[in-house]
Amino acid sequence: MKLLNELLGTRYPIIQGGMANIATGEFAAACSNAGALGLIGSGGMNAEELRANIRRCRKRTDKPFGVNIMLMHPEADTFAQIVVEEGVRVVTTGAGNPGKYLPQWKQAGITVIPVVSAALLARHLEKTGADALIAEGTESGGHVGEMTTMALVPQVVDAVNLPVIAAGGIADGRQMAAALALGACGVQVGTCLLVSEECPIHPNYKAALLKAKDSDTIVTGRIGGTPVRVLKNRMSREYVRQEKAGADKMELEKFTLGSLRRAVFEGDTNTGSLMAGQVCGMLHEIRPVADILAELDQGARQRIAALRELC
Repeated sequence: MKLLNELLGTRYPIIQGGMANIATGEFAAACSNAGALGLIGSGGMNAEELRANIRRCRKRTDKPFGVNIMLMHPEADTFAQIVVEEGVRVVTTGAGNPGKYLPQWKQAGITVIPVVSAALLARHLEKTGADALIAEGTESGGHVGEMTTMALVPQVVDAVNLPVIAAGGIADGRQMAAALALGACGVQVGTCLLVSEECPIHPNYKAALLKAKDSDTIVTGRIGGTPVRVLKNRMSREYVRQEKAGADKMELEKFTLGSLRRAVFEGDTNTGSLMAGQVCGMLHEIRPVADILAELDQGARQRIAALRELC
């Protein structure tokens, strides 16, 4: 099995998650320069902003990078064309089926890697021509599925004949080694990179992450079918309380409208949506992204070597 870095031409078998309002062209370039595949998160951008971020990223790195497209975005069709026009080499997708875009992307030589939360979707996407899949467990921050990474990854690996990247609940070398043991060729990480020096989120957001303990995330929207994992705060607790009391969608949207932007740009830790995965309790300091990635890779290698000695 080839590792992800061999497939993508990166130093490490690691993808930086394309987090909406966070994964800018500058941040993606920093992650690519540090050895991962940096991703520009198109969520929260319009077409002009996406194009500008791609160009800023390209000016800052000569390493591979890509774009994440949330397929429920109202400008997804336009984004799909922009990545072709701008010569983007890798596209990851979420929140939907990218099948209608695959012919033009494949013709343009783009490597297409959809995110999946179930083996059934993985099988379908293999038939449509995806090059690899990201199997993301419910431990991750932001929009989540139901299955855990430990259960999901091996079932996706068994279901398809494509490279599978594990995501959700990965913040150190032990977890990366476990993902490889499950059959993944690499990992995608997001939460652990939020506390990097280069990550553009507000200092208050970073402080909340460093303060968080292992049980300090909560999933909003689970009853309504739009589950999102965030840090516990006034907004998220009240959202879940109202949701359990039977509040309708319009009432609940009052809590979340603009909440991610408030967290990222204004540092509002009370009513902002502080998206984070369950590994938040493992974050203890702000460090350069290069140090975080190097420790992930080295830690995984050390853990694998230690396990070999036990055999």
